[in-house]
Amino acid sequence: MNSKSKASPPVKRRKGHGPMGMMPGEKAENFKETMKTLMQYMRPFKLQIIAVIILPVASTAFSIISPMILGMATDAVVQGVLGQGIDYSLLKNIIMILISLYIISFGFSVLQSYIMAGVSQTITYRLRKEISEKLDRLPLRYFDSKSHGEILSRVTNDVETVNQSLAQSMTQMITSTATIVGVLAMMIYLCVTMTIAALIVIPLSLGLIKLVVKFSQGQFKNQQKALGEMNGHVEEMYTGHLIVKAFNKEEASVAAFNEINEKLYESAWKSQFLSGTMMPLVGFAGNLAYVFVCVAGGWLAIRNVVSIGNIQAFMQYVRSFNQPISQISNIANILQSTAAAAERVFEFLDEEEEEDPVSAGEEDEAERASKEKDRKQLGKVCFEHVKFGYDEEHILIQDFTFEVKPGQRIAIVGPTGAGKTTIVKLLLRFYELNGGRIVIDGKNIKDYTRAGLRKMFGMVLQDTWLFNGSIMDNIRYGKRGASDEEVCRAAKAAHVHHFIMTQPKGYQMEITEDADNISQGQKQLLTIARAFLADAPILILDEATSSVDTRTEAQIQKAMTALMANRTSFVIAHRLSTIRDADIILVINHGDIVEFGSHEELLSQNGFYADMYNSQFEK
Repeated sequence: MNSKSKASPPVKRRKGHGPMGMMPGEKAENFKETMKTLMQYMRPFKLQIIAVIILPVASTAFSIISPMILGMATDAVVQGVLGQGIDYSLLKNIIMILISLYIISFGFSVLQSYIMAGVSQTITYRLRKEISEKLDRLPLRYFDSKSHGEILSRVTNDVETVNQSLAQSMTQMITSTATIVGVLAMMIYLCVTMTIAALIVIPLSLGLIKLVVKFSQGQFKNQQKALGEMNGHVEEMYTGHLIVKAFNKEEASVAAFNEINEKLYESAWKSQFLSGTMMPLVGFAGNLAYVFVCVAGGWLAIRNVVSIGNIQAFMQYVRSFNQPISQISNIANILQSTAAAAERVFEFLDEEEEEDPVSAGEEDEAERASKEKDRKQLGKVCFEHVKFGYDEEHILIQDFTFEVKPGQRIAIVGPTGAGKTTIVKLLLRFYELNGGRIVIDGKNIKDYTRAGLRKMFGMVLQDTWLFNGSIMDNIRYGKRGASDEEVCRAAKAAHVHHFIMTQPKGYQMEITEDADNISQGQKQLLTIARAFLADAPILILDEATSSVDTRTEAQIQKAMTALMANRTSFVIAHRLSTIRDADIILVINHGDIVEFGSHEELLSQNGFYADMYNSQFEK
């Protein structure tokens, strides 16, 4: 049953606006296309689907025959009472046949559920796998416009909704359809007149179902949307709970949660109430059918057209006929929720991805360059008329041109929002340029694979990130397969080895999920050790010493001097005292270079840099 490892054909998805662009209360867009896409995921399971269709039909056939045989037993008892006595041998045989039929029907149903559970879980596995892989291929622009909770909701809630629908609704739909067809055939076989009497209420049932679906469809959509908003809010508040407490915003946070919760409550109870009315309404129509059948059956029995056993069997068929109608009406409602969830998943999978010039299977350009060239020859970086803006209507970097020679140490300074960190993001190709180009070692960065390009950089960001795991694994994140000795050397270079060895488990100390069992400065030192281990030809330090004390900063600066030897280094800093020894200092304001030169040269110019530097030392 497990076919997760098998290659699946690519799925051609629908185009169009996803549900994120919907207004509350509107129907899910592209319902048919979404369901067609979902069916394409089932293509590799043709044999299983065929079995899932055949088994319930067979199970239903055996269960449908049972009422007629039971009617035969009733007739045998009635004739025995009115005649020479009950034939217990005949009754025994009928009962044994009934038990056998029920067992066979049960076995088919269990086998059907087993097969469909395997299919649905495999499809769910594939969807989650595709979403996970998609996350790695999406540009940062996408994450700038979506909350973490919104994305998380698609991976968990939406995929699970699709899973439940496939596992339960599909098998129910097949079983119910087979039951309706089979029961209708048996009803016609027993008595056409009573069948007509029973079917009079069908238009009423269908009308009631259509009415409920019409009103519940929009509410199911609103429910999914509100659930995504709630996930986003909870994730955001949990991540920033210290800030929330520090600014006494607990009440505001609770108020925002209550507002979202109220929307979820309104949409959820309306959708559940409307869907819950479906079975009572169908039951009401079914009760009317019982009345009509009883009247017609009694009239026919008086005229000896049908037997009492036939009437008893027919009443069972009427009940069996109404039940699948109720189930199908319920499934019709569930499909609205499934379509909304699947549409959100497919919309996510259809998002525009980052593009690489070559396939991932080709040789990595950065590694090839490292093999062919000496380290001293690597790291030449040229910015040629670079133009960029996070929003095309608001260009941040207008015309940035600069050349960095291999091994140079470049400091980038400027006021907040000037574009310092943006330049680093462009180097790593986290964002695409609006104009111009960036060239590394004679090649446009667009001609590297993204993986190859980023292997050329070692970096330490202002926002530290450590994952739940050992200190050893967190440092080794900088170089897959690094030995324990290499990790220790990197930790010593970052002046964090002593701290690690003072811990009870040393390098095997577990860092918690939020890394709140070590200080901010220690976090920064561990990320610096990670950059040491990466041993890349180009180094990026974005406020790398912003969270450490003066003594630790001095130690790090000393280690950095050795680390940056024969490496092109970009150092972003607000504290200008930390970049005096840089070969070139780029002074950026409003995305453009306003000054550049050494520390002494810039001070002697008595310009923008001099004003910034002197302001940091004014008393």
